Amino acid sequence: MLTRLICSALLVTGALAFSAPGTAIAAEDDGIVKFKSAYPMPETIERMKKDIADKGIKFFDEIDQSKLAADAGITLLPSTLLVFGNPPLGTLFITSDPDAGLDWPVRLLVYQDDKGDVWVAYTEFAWIARRHGITNRDKEFKMAAEVISSITSTVKAK
Repeated sequence: MLTRLICSALLVTGALAFSAPGTAIAAEDDGIVKFKSAYPMPETIERMKKDIADKGIKFFDEIDQSKLAADAGITLLPSTLLVFGNPPLGTLFITSDPDAGLDWPVRLLVYQDDKGDVWVAYTEFAWIARRHGITNRDKEFKMAAEVISSITSTVKAK
């Protein structure tokens, strides 16, 4: 019981993190990990999709948000959402809290700013754990953080 309380306190305070070494760290208040890509938008997307496939991770969808905006008569700089996951891992979080289904499968956003720089953003896994009060999946959250760090390292600017 005491161990569970300590883990809960660490998760709530953010002292327990699931970031892989060398990963950009999310701001504590919003859980967003963001970094600049070393490549143009199409290459950034293709490199990460290839790494996802090479790892045997299920790729669900690629959503071109700027095309959706254009179809609605709205101008939006290039923005694409990649949706993927490993159901044997990701669904474990949902067994801990059904509301965690709001954050699974994993979503990676690739977008271009008005200067032409390409950015990659995703929700940090320790933040997701805190959001849903999940304290019984530390090993799995750490693994998920390592996988997303590996996937995004294929495009990260030095």
